[in-house]
This record gives sequence, structure tokens and C-alpha cells, in this order.
Amino acid sequence: MEKNDLLTGFTPEQKRTLMILAIAMFLWIAAPIPTGASSILILALLLLFNVVDGIDEAVVGFLSPALYFILMLSIISQALVKVGIDKIIARFLLKISNGGPAFIIVGLPLFILIMPLFLPSAVARFKMLLPLITRLNSFYGLSGNSAFMKYCLYVIGMLNQNATMIIYTGGGFPILASQLIRDYNIAQLGWLDWFFIIAPPLWIGALITVFFVWRYLNQKAPETEKSHVISESIQTNKEITFWKLWVVILSFLAMILTWIIADQQVVPLLIPPMLLVVFYSLPKIGLVTNDVIRSFDWENFLLLGASFSLGMIMEANGTAAALAGKLIEVIPEGSGILVKVIAIAVIVFVIRFFFIVPSSAVIVIFPIVMSYSELIGLPPIQLAFLIIMIIGSMMVLPIHSTTTYLAYGTGILTKKEQYVIGSFSSVLFMGIAIVAALFYW
Repeated sequence: MEKNDLLTGFTPEQKRTLMILAIAMFLWIAAPIPTGASSILILALLLLFNVVDGIDEAVVGFLSPALYFILMLSIISQALVKVGIDKIIARFLLKISNGGPAFIIVGLPLFILIMPLFLPSAVARFKMLLPLITRLNSFYGLSGNSAFMKYCLYVIGMLNQNATMIIYTGGGFPILASQLIRDYNIAQLGWLDWFFIIAPPLWIGALITVFFVWRYLNQKAPETEKSHVISESIQTNKEITFWKLWVVILSFLAMILTWIIADQQVVPLLIPPMLLVVFYSLPKIGLVTNDVIRSFDWENFLLLGASFSLGMIMEANGTAAALAGKLIEVIPEGSGILVKVIAIAVIVFVIRFFFIVPSSAVIVIFPIVMSYSELIGLPPIQLAFLIIMIIGSMMVLPIHSTTTYLAYGTGILTKKEQYVIGSFSSVLFMGIAIVAALFYW
């Protein structure tokens, strides 16, 4: 009886789509088989259960510009690291570190909150900063699991993931989110438009969380050793080709400037990074090679493409709208918009909890929850950013983002510390997203 009531209102095609969605969520969360293989299986199931008319419809998600935007920025990030951007950042942090740990405690979070502007990959930022903070911790004469080290791991792990969202070119997740906003005709947001919408509430939440984390870790494990001033500099094994460094920096800044000032209807968002990748591959530059392209995470490419296909099909055949209609029934009739927004935020939070990474979560959750817009009277742009901030800020478990997993994998943060910090951060950002959706966006 209850099962029949749950499926009432769904067409046979929509029921088959829901079954494939359930299978996809299981495969991507439990990972019983490799991610690439499970993504291919989802495409096959779309055809097998006649949810689509042909292979062209099944692979429609692979036509999304967001996939190729992620590919381009991943290649560009590798080129930036190759040419020595990481060395410049390391020198800067060493300069401010001479004032003792206090300068890093204050400066590192501020630095990480603007780094997506210059290095559009959270994982690249983590891998670049981890050896540096490890050496700083040693230079300050602190133990390997000191509060300082734990705090820095939080910053380059969890806070790094949050910071990715300040611009839509900051990493894979905001790229996908901005593409969804365009695909669903919600808005055509420019580079600065996105920044001014999400950066202020994100920075407020980040600063509150930073203060909480340092107080929590410092009270839990106060430092007993004194710091000293660093007098040595970090030496690198690679030589920096300075002319190449400046060519890369100036061309990268030109790409950002193009995003800011160019009309996307005239110059599509994908064109500047495509041209930049080709430029970096020229013989005199030589930063983009076949090996660089082969090293891209093609499993993730398949996962995102299959997720996009499933999300687009759910929207096209009405499954997303029908499922939203069912979920809205949990909200009491006659509730005010505040109650409705809180309820939807909690629904997004709960569904997101069961996804491993934010990119696959947003592709599946976005079309379902966006169908609530008319039902609750919340403008689409406000609901869209509510979804984006909640999904992008979820990191209760280490597996909820790649950088969080890498930070936890060092063994320095305990399970309790991960759960306390992750839960506080995730719930706080959900609250900030609710407030921003009602009063700012």
C-alpha cells in the first residue's frame, strides 16, 4: 500500500528512470565496480529499459560544455604547476611565516580563499601546500600531530573545497553548477556576477568556521612547544624558466580578463581555455603533451557524462518534476516560505550526504529540487544557489570531497575531529545558504 502510494503519479517510463537512478546512486556510492565501468553500465541501462530512443539520447550528457571546460582547466592547472607557480606561492608563504605560526594561522585561510582565482584545481592546491605546511610545522618545532598541523590540514582540505566555489572557474564542481544554471535557463551569469553572488556569504561562513576550528583544536590539544623564526628557504629541485613563467602567467591572466569583460554570447566561455591549452602545447612552450592529456581523470569524465545524461533525461521525461511533487508532500500545507526553504535545504542536505563527490550529487539533485521553485514561490536563481552552496559545502565524512579525503588520509586528523569539524562546517553553511537565499540572493 505504502509502496503503491509512493509510486502513484509516475508513468511507466518515469518508474524505469527512477530505478536507473537508484542503481546509479548505489554504484557511485558503494563502488562495487570501477567508476568508469559503472558509468558505462548506466548508459547501457538507459537503452536497455527504453528510457531513451537511441544511443544519441543516452550520451547527450557528453555534449555538455562543462565536461570539456573541466578538461581544459585541469590541463591548464598542470601547466601552471609545471612552470613554477607553486614555487611562487611557497615563497610568499615562507615570507609571512617568519612572524611565527600566528601569521600562518591568519594568513593561510585568507590565502586559500583567493587561490581559486589563480589555480583552478582544489586537488592541485592541496598537493602543492601539503609539503609546505609539513615543513613549516617542523620548522616551528611542533609535533607531527600538533594543533597547528591539524588546523592547516583543515584549511587546505575542507576550506580549500569551500573556496573552490567563489568563482565558477575555481574547479570542477562550480563549473558544472554554472553550466546547470545556463542549461536550465535560470540565468546567464558572468564571471563577476557569480563572484558577487556567492563569495560574500561563502567568506562569512569560512571565517566563522576557521575561528571555530582553531579554538576547538587549540583547546583540545594546546601547543606546548614554542615557535621560532624560519631562517631558511625552501629549495626546489626544478629550475624555473623565467621567460616561460611570465608567458604562462600573462596568458593565464589574459584568459581571466577575457572571461570578465567578454560577452559570452560573442565569446563562449570555453573558447579562451581551449586556445590557451593549444598555446601551451606549442613547441617553444611545451607544457601540454600527450602524456599530460593521458593523465587526466577519464574515469571521472565518464561518471560526469553519464550523470549529465541521467539528469537531462529525468528533466526531459518529467521524472524530476514528479519526484519533486512527491518530496514536497513532506512540507506541511500552508507553511510560510521560511519553513519551505528550510525543509528544502534539509532535503538537499540529506540527499547530498549519500553521494561521494559534489559533482555527481549536483547533477542528480539539481533537476529534482529546481522543480520546487514554482511550488514554493522562490525565484529560480535563489533556489539554484541554495542547492549549490549546500552540496558544495558538505564534508561530514572524509569521502564527501577529494581534498577532505586526502587531508584525513594523512592520519593526523582523528575521526572525532573530522566529524566535529565537518558537521559544524556543513550545518553552518546550510544555515548561511538559507539566510542568503531569503535575504541576499
